[in-house]
Amino acid sequence: MTIQESELLWSPSPAWIENANLTHFLRWLAEERGLDFADYDALWRWSVDDLEGFWGAIWDFFAVKASAPHYRVLESETMPGARWFPGAKLNYAENMLGAMRPGTIALYYASEAKPAEALGADELGAKVRVLATALRDLGVEPGDRVASYMPNIPETLIAMLATTAIGAIWTSCSPDFGTQGVLDRLTQLQPKVLFAVDGYQYGGKIFDRRAELKTIVAGLPSLQKIVALSRFAAFEASPQIVAWESLLDRPAVAPADFRFEQLGFSAPLWILFSSGTTGLPKPIVHGHGGILLESLKCMAFHFDLHPGETAFFYSTTGWMMWNAVVTMPLLGARPLLYDGHPTYPDVGTLWRLADQIGASFFGASPSYVDMLRKAGFSPKAHFKLEKLRAIMPAGSPVSPECTAWFYENVKSDLWVATGSGGTDICSGLVGAAPILPVRAGEIQARQLGVAVECFDEDGRPRIDEIGELVILKPMPSMPVALWGDSSGDRYRETYFDKYPGIWRHGDLIRVNARGGCFVLGRSDATLNRHGVRIGAAEIYRALEAVTEIADALIVNLDLPGGRFFMPLFVKLKAGFALDADLEARIVGAIRKAYSPRHVPDRILVVAEIPYTLTGKKMEVPVRRILMGAAPEKAANRNAMANPHALDAFVDYLAGQKDFQLQEAAAP
Repeated sequence: MTIQESELLWSPSPAWIENANLTHFLRWLAEERGLDFADYDALWRWSVDDLEGFWGAIWDFFAVKASAPHYRVLESETMPGARWFPGAKLNYAENMLGAMRPGTIALYYASEAKPAEALGADELGAKVRVLATALRDLGVEPGDRVASYMPNIPETLIAMLATTAIGAIWTSCSPDFGTQGVLDRLTQLQPKVLFAVDGYQYGGKIFDRRAELKTIVAGLPSLQKIVALSRFAAFEASPQIVAWESLLDRPAVAPADFRFEQLGFSAPLWILFSSGTTGLPKPIVHGHGGILLESLKCMAFHFDLHPGETAFFYSTTGWMMWNAVVTMPLLGARPLLYDGHPTYPDVGTLWRLADQIGASFFGASPSYVDMLRKAGFSPKAHFKLEKLRAIMPAGSPVSPECTAWFYENVKSDLWVATGSGGTDICSGLVGAAPILPVRAGEIQARQLGVAVECFDEDGRPRIDEIGELVILKPMPSMPVALWGDSSGDRYRETYFDKYPGIWRHGDLIRVNARGGCFVLGRSDATLNRHGVRIGAAEIYRALEAVTEIADALIVNLDLPGGRFFMPLFVKLKAGFALDADLEARIVGAIRKAYSPRHVPDRILVVAEIPYTLTGKKMEVPVRRILMGAAPEKAANRNAMANPHALDAFVDYLAGQKDFQLQEAAAP
């Protein structure tokens, strides 16, 4: 299908706009604050110009529960160092459980082995209170780290809520992580307790992780207890191990008898990790209050979730989307937690689950959509999806063709709610707005309260040009700290090195005159040839027209004397070879879509394209390897989904002794 970037694909009906949470908020602002806004752009500008007014309104609109009030919203806009809601005392888990109405369904859960089942709010709350009490009895105190080596199952959410309810700090690794990948993360935190499973099922196979767990435990001398959940096999007896069932087999704790730890707004809630592709993963500390407010705002106004609705976003417990998904009950929505392979036993698995539970909101990565496109799978031909009204593709840049695919293959009346954000803020920066139209390949708007701009190389704001994604003003969910960074030096170097006082996110962005956004991948992977900058995602879009290509990766290398060398690595579909005709069509596709300046200097075939565990292409590590960095310093293989994929790039460099002296082809 031929589609033009920014082509209009969908517009909200008057009834849709009337029902949107954003419309209710606009009315509340008019009635309670005397504020009237003509459109979304006017609302956004107020939200970033008056941070205290906006975030104070969020607190009041959602009736945040706190045991002590704040004496102001924001003491200073300085970054880093902004201090939000000083004086407030609250607890994230208390607000989460308090939002669930008695007698209702809290969530659904399913696996490869079991169909979707419901978990009630009453049962969830009861288990959280019992487990939290058991953790206190084990000696877990506020500020202690509690780690998880668990899949996407209800027990993991129960453990997270129990941990945070008593003021301990949660962190999670998915059990498909390798042992060194887990240790790279957890040794930085010295956890006191580890929740762990014996194994997991994926693609119809059971993976026993007891041997890996033994290695992990041996590498964490800080551990006092391992809470073991047996799913497929028994654990060896050990004084360190306590069974999950034994902790839950205790007297019930009535809501009135349970004490949620009351904490300051910025008290650590959980620690998420950066991908760690170029070094040890950064331990990013988020606070109770910041995540609570950001989640309420994002889920209500940018996901447009409503009480009683069901939402399904495929994720593992090692991706920040898990943390986002499990906050959905704050709005009374019911997430589906799925433990399994997204295409087992067939490519329709996720859509079948969404259809069975009557999901109104569905989310997945663009790479998953690309796989469906290549498989020729059209969900509407197999499933009714009667309640589905919104789809969110997230995790990597979304092409115009990807946006249009949903309208052709799912529903014509559908809100495609594209967004982009990151682990650093555990939310979105630019995203969907339900009262705006959807345009191909375009993210609808900058999110409320997020002062996103596009900076050129001289630090000047630009419209309709590609530049650095920066945030000019603080957000409540910006990291409280990086764990172990007592001086704050690593925090400043990570986010404020290039523009002092301004957050540099590390992505390329283009913002058009109406506020639509295009996030084009990591800025370190920018393709800058003779002053013309484009993102790698744009090259990949052009290559979609070349049917022989299964996947691709491109990098641009800056050579001495202002020269460049830009190789394109392609993975070909089975049965195809790279010949002169295919090379010419690849070059022609890129030249036609963009410019001769972005035609690759060399096209090379590789068996695999390297990806992180969270499904992102690794342009930056490949670029560093090809520029001569030691492979072990350029990339952390423990953070990769396919570690051996890097070998081809190391071998290529080894065979190019005069690599740095090569002349780039003339544009």
